[in-house]
Amino acid sequence: MTKALWKPGTMVYPAPAVMVSCGDKKDNYNIITIAWTGTICSEPAMTYISVRPIRHSHELIKRTGEFVINLVTRKLVFAADFCGVKSGRDLNKFNKMKLTPGKAEQVSAPLINESPVNIECRVTEIIPLGSHDMFMAKVLCIHADKKYINKKGAFRFEAAEPVCYSHGKYYLLGKELGYFGFSVKKKK
Repeated sequence: MTKALWKPGTMVYPAPAVMVSCGDKKDNYNIITIAWTGTICSEPAMTYISVRPIRHSHELIKRTGEFVINLVTRKLVFAADFCGVKSGRDLNKFNKMKLTPGKAEQVSAPLINESPVNIECRVTEIIPLGSHDMFMAKVLCIHADKKYINKKGAFRFEAAEPVCYSHGKYYLLGKELGYFGFSVKKKK
């Protein structure tokens, strides 16, 4: 196998495509689409989002110390793209995309009701990294649409049709290839 050598860059793909809702009252609610997000700790449950300081949502999240990560599905991909390229300084993205701000349990930021999973987060630390600032956050609670929960209480991600992002394009996640531990499972 011959490999090309590239300059340093972001090659950990695909990345989750999520819509982050923020703000603390209806007149400043906003949505930003983020691909730089992920899990940073299981106990306590912690996550992060990385946002450019010039983005409108950056100041809202910095001021309130709260945000909600809303998973993107096939049905939401158009809205996710729109919320990533348009600024909340210029328009109300909830209204423009006909999305419904929902009441969160523990933060002032709204949920996006159309998203099947909403993750309420409180910022614990802001780390300036260069082009982006990382907002490290504690996960306070998760809202999951009951229609995607199976009889065993597990969330059926495949039924929700989650979307990921890779090199400027959105992709629908597809076929399951295995599960945690399948490589070492004893044959019956």
